[in-house]
Amino acid sequence: MSRSAPASARPGARIVLTALAAFAAALLVAACGSDDDGDTGASTTTTSTTTSEGGREEVIVQSTNGAFDPQAIFDETAPGVVTVTSIFDGDDLGGLFGGEGGGGQAAGQGTGFVVSDDGEVITNAHVVTDAQAAGQPQDLNPAKDVYVQFPDRNNVPAEILGFDPFADVALLKVDPEGLDLQPLEFGDSDAMVVGEPVAAIGSPFGQRNSLSVGIVSADERSIESLTEFQIDGAIQTDASINPGNSGGPLLNSDGEVVGINQQINTRSGGNEGVGFAVPSKLVQQSLEGLRDDGEPDYAYIGVSAQPLYPQLAEELGIPAETGSLLAEVVPGSPAADAGLEGGNDRIRFQGQRIDVGGDVIVAIEGERLVDESDLPRLIAVKRPGDEITLDVVHSNGDEEEITVELEERPEAIEMG
Repeated sequence: MSRSAPASARPGARIVLTALAAFAAALLVAACGSDDDGDTGASTTTTSTTTSEGGREEVIVQSTNGAFDPQAIFDETAPGVVTVTSIFDGDDLGGLFGGEGGGGQAAGQGTGFVVSDDGEVITNAHVVTDAQAAGQPQDLNPAKDVYVQFPDRNNVPAEILGFDPFADVALLKVDPEGLDLQPLEFGDSDAMVVGEPVAAIGSPFGQRNSLSVGIVSADERSIESLTEFQIDGAIQTDASINPGNSGGPLLNSDGEVVGINQQINTRSGGNEGVGFAVPSKLVQQSLEGLRDDGEPDYAYIGVSAQPLYPQLAEELGIPAETGSLLAEVVPGSPAADAGLEGGNDRIRFQGQRIDVGGDVIVAIEGERLVDESDLPRLIAVKRPGDEITLDVVHSNGDEEEITVELEERPEAIEMG
């Protein structure tokens, strides 16, 4: 998989995780209000269906005329959204949350949602660990204590079953006895299109069960994880996402979870209309691994790549208009073992520095690579040990099909 680089941001802008640090003193920041209009004029119904697993009933929001109804979405899904508070030893974190350490405690706050009647709750890994910044390799330590508060004010301890720094996902478990658990259903993040309405529910700045609405501003974004690798296929939204929204659901018009709200691009530290969510497809993949053994496995190819586009291809004399131009190949990686080669020179073209002289991957399993995130996205859905066929254009113009056996993604990579 391609190596991560810091997420692009406008000058003065920064990517921040959206967990909220909780202090003893009152927060002097007003939460942004949502622009929600409950009276949409839509005729909305809800239906209950029984799944084949355990006979559990699930509630799905359905509108008779296909309209987006934020009020109906909130009414049906908010009972399954929770506030997550993590307690850390002050000595372990020092001044991370603004405290002075010395034996005190620090607290972080985010959002989560119920995914099973057994008491499973999903949130972001950075909500329940000492992650300090996205995209920075680090050894993550879990919180000392974690508490989950439900909308009915029940506040119960939770166990961290596991966390996945690659997808920034954590799986928690609460004792379901005495709780009215209402699991949310996952939707298909791949089916979301730009302009489609979405809703976010969470605890921005500690304001529990807050609803905001917006649209899908872009899809197939690459955003920072808690490792050197990026999260690919992320959803960008202009729904208000603020500190405290981390781990909360991004919902489609049917009230299904299509993403977990994870970070914002901001100059002020608050919402500026550029929020990002981990796609539900990746969340479900992570959840499967966390349930199995607490450690999801990801495939790894071992390259760093740059996007090829028609003008660059013409400049370099490459007989393909799009693809992934290999800048570096990690020594000893699956890509290196398969004979793929990275760049051996560097040029400046259209204001960019381009590593040239390497191979170009133009397709994986017959699927053409067009967007910048296509290569890592297609590798991410594979498993260690899978063999994939690459259509490759070599630096001399020769074309070849190459088979690569993927390996397990390492915690850190060493480029040549």
